[in-house]
Amino acid sequence: MAETIQFDLVSPERSLMSAQVVSVIIPGADGDLTAMPNHAPLITTLRPGVLRVETEKGTEEFVVTGGFAEIGESISVLAERALPRGDVDQAAYEALVDEAHEAYGKAKETFKNEPGPVDDAAKLLSDMVAVGTHIGLSPKQPSL
Repeated sequence: MAETIQFDLVSPERSLMSAQVVSVIIPGADGDLTAMPNHAPLITTLRPGVLRVETEKGTEEFVVTGGFAEIGESISVLAERALPRGDVDQAAYEALVDEAHEAYGKAKETFKNEPGPVDDAAKLLSDMVAVGTHIGLSPKQPSL
């Protein structure tokens, strides 16, 4: 029997998962990371991506749009938005991309001479577009 750690995934709408897990692959802002029992304490921000949770019964996947992960004696993910992979069809995915595209447009309008926030919004949009490829949907290509 594999060693496990407590994992909790919550979004503002609801708690999506609370279970003992073997590992969690987290789409961190600086790259994907795998959290397992006895991982060094860490707090990271999330980028849009697929969060994969391995339990002793199998793997579950969730699409997250951002948030934070805290790894310590347990793993807690506080997602801006999180949806079970099975709930993300083409229409739901395109709505997420449209929302990211709208945020990019607002950033361009608001921060005309400040590239930092505009670049951050463009990166968020690019990451959201990439999620479609990762989950086997037709990627939507909005213009930047």
